[in-house]
Amino acid sequence: MATSGTAGEQISVRVFGGPTALFEYGGLKFLTDPTFDAPGDYLDSGGPGLTKTAPAAGSPADLGPVDVVLLSHDEHPDNLDTSGRALLADVPLTLTTPGGGQRLGGSAKGLADWESVELDRPGGGQVTVTAVPALHGPGSREDVEPVTGQVVGFVLTGDGLPTVYVSGDNASLAAVEETAARFGPVDTAVLFAGAPRFPALFDGEPLVLDSAQAAEATRILGARRVVPVHFDSWAHFTEGRDELVAAFAAAGLADRLHLAG
Repeated sequence: MATSGTAGEQISVRVFGGPTALFEYGGLKFLTDPTFDAPGDYLDSGGPGLTKTAPAAGSPADLGPVDVVLLSHDEHPDNLDTSGRALLADVPLTLTTPGGGQRLGGSAKGLADWESVELDRPGGGQVTVTAVPALHGPGSREDVEPVTGQVVGFVLTGDGLPTVYVSGDNASLAAVEETAARFGPVDTAVLFAGAPRFPALFDGEPLVLDSAQAAEATRILGARRVVPVHFDSWAHFTEGRDELVAAFAAAGLADRLHLAG
């Protein structure tokens, strides 16, 4: 379990595999991109088939009550699967893309880039969640979104609390730079990595950060601690734990990287 903190408070991040992680912040429990279905082949609407290679390191029953789901996007089964969709019905608030908010309905709320919501903390005060830019592939928004759809990242802030960045399925270091300019340095970064690739999409370029880019994102953000997710359990992820360790070591950032297990 990876931990981070500032202002006297520590943040624990439990990683379940794929893009799914659970952490408590300001007395609220947050879950990223819920994926708990069994290994197997899954159809990606309008895109290539996806193969899940390993089960999640836990089940929805292990989560306890979740206050907020931070959903980078709803359109791909490696970010929101059948069990994840079922779980959303029991969560008071799901924050996601504007299009995702419309498709999901219910307690889902879509956020445009830089739009914020204020959440009441159990002990008083508030947590601010701000949507930040993300691109699910290389190139411009105009080139990427018609192919892979909208995605969104998140920054969490609050009085006396550390700054937490959740990248979502982002492949753009320029988006990271925009976020760092407004919120850096970051105390904890939950970085989606894994360099997922498909030969037919963007000439096989990564659709999410590769390991070297994850290390560079860490430098850009001034992140004190990085918890990587979205690098295992799916066949289209082309870089895993070993590549992350090597990339962070090569960048002189090995002490920032905190892998579960």
